[in-house]
Amino acid sequence: MEGRFSEKSDVFSFGVLEIVSGRRNATFYWNEQALSLLGFAWKLWNEGNISALVDPVISDRSSQKEIFRCVHVGLLRVQELPKDRPTAFTVISMLNSEISSVSTPMQPPFAERKRHLR
Repeated sequence: MEGRFSEKSDVFSFGVLEIVSGRRNATFYWNEQALSLLGFAWKLWNEGNISALVDPVISDRSSQKEIFRCVHVGLLRVQELPKDRPTAFTVISMLNSEISSVSTPMQPPFAERKRHLR
C-alpha cells in the first residue's frame, strides 16, 4: 500500500469487515493481543474460525455461507498489490455467486501490528 490510487483502490474492502463484524476498524484487544480489525479477521481466517468474527446480530445459520463469502471478498479487496485485488465489477459478481471459483487471499500488508522497543 504505497498511497497510489487505481481502479482497485476506490474503497477499503467496501467496509465489509466492519459490517460483518459489527466492529469499527480500530485497534482492540483479543486475548490480550492488540489487533486491528483486519489483523483480527486475518487471524480468524487462518484459524478457520470466521464465525468468531461475525456479529451475533447477523449470525444466522441459513446465511452463513453468504457471510463467509463476504469476508473472503473483503480480504481479497485489501491485498497489497492492486493486481491481486478484484475490481468492483468482479466483487459484485463474486457476491452474487456468479463467480464460483474465488482465489485465496494472501496475508494483507497491515494484518499484523509489530511493536518495536527502543
